[in-house]
Amino acid sequence: MIKAIFFDIDGTLLTSMGKVLPSTKEAIAQAQAKGIYVGVATGRGPAQVNHLLGELDLDICVTYNGQLVYTKDQELYTRPFGKFALDQIINYADEKDLSLSFGAADQVTGSRLMNLGQSAIAQRLVRFLPKRFPVKPVKKLLQAGHFYRSKTHYQDMPILKEPIYQCMLFNPESEDPKVGAALSQCDLLRSNHFSVDLVPKGGSKFHGIQVFLAEKGLQSEDVIAFGDHQNDIEMLKGVGIGVAMGNGKRAAKEAADYVTASNNLDGIAKALAHFEII
Repeated sequence: MIKAIFFDIDGTLLTSMGKVLPSTKEAIAQAQAKGIYVGVATGRGPAQVNHLLGELDLDICVTYNGQLVYTKDQELYTRPFGKFALDQIINYADEKDLSLSFGAADQVTGSRLMNLGQSAIAQRLVRFLPKRFPVKPVKKLLQAGHFYRSKTHYQDMPILKEPIYQCMLFNPESEDPKVGAALSQCDLLRSNHFSVDLVPKGGSKFHGIQVFLAEKGLQSEDVIAFGDHQNDIEMLKGVGIGVAMGNGKRAAKEAADYVTASNNLDGIAKALAHFEII
């Protein structure tokens, strides 16, 4: 019997226009009326979750790919980077002149490019960029323009005085193996073509979900989860029912138990009705 529902945000809970469908809101309300916990499992941070989903009365938020987990009343789990792992990331980004941002409990900030990418306007525009957007050439252009920058650019940022739960690196997917080899204390998780999320080794959305389940005395089999991208795969495989969105990546669909309609075509409501959860 399903007792908890978790949604990825981008490409899943949100449409391609960045909105929550009326059918999704109604489905969530019906599930909660039955006593089912409803939450998100996302690579985004708390500030972004609150901004995007303030209209939803969520029971649980698994943020930064599982590194910061909280309810409306309390923090359940926090796992920031250790000093060695964070220094490894900073040194790599400074040496390679890569665009990087840092995720703390109440903010995300970093290079100019990554800060621009976090803006509301950029988040809307990025949905219209082609899937074959030339990330590698853009990265090289940015590197060429960084000749004037201090080699301790990131080390001097005030946000590093706070616990950092996730870093976001602007880099093409083809270079993930090289980045992973250089950053031995990190796991690389992708939810888009433009940047890769860096989290402490062993971190994942599914691990964050398990923290909540332990708190409530529930099992993985009691959960249905929805996702669309690579950073959802472990979650989709680990829960009782994994649902991939129709617009999702092939790898996410292959990992899921069920593929529903797209995020623009009532996919969430249709899947919850299919499994007679609502």
